[in-house]
Amino acid sequence: MAKAAQGKIRQTFRFNAPGALSVLLVGDFTHWQEKPIPMRKGADGAWSAAVDLAPGTYHYRFMVDGEWRDDPECTVRVSNPYGTENMVRQIG
Repeated sequence: MAKAAQGKIRQTFRFNAPGALSVLLVGDFTHWQEKPIPMRKGADGAWSAAVDLAPGTYHYRFMVDGEWRDDPECTVRVSNPYGTENMVRQIG
C-alpha cells in the first residue's frame, strides 16, 4: 500500500455486493455513522473506498442498504456492545 501524506497510509476497503444500491464504510475513524464514507461500485459488482489512515488499530463495518454487514475477508474481529462483531484493521 502506498504511503500517503503526513505519515498516513492509504487503505482500500472492498465489499462484494452486486445487487446493493448503497454501501458505506463506517468505523471508529468515521465516528461510525456520523461521517460514513460512501463506497463506489465497480463493474465487477464490488464496492470500494480508499482511506488515508495513520498507523494504529481501527474498528470498522459496512452498511449495505442500511443494514450492518461484516467484512468476509477480515480475519481479526472483536465483540461489540451490540452483540455482533467489529472488523479490525491494523496499520503500520
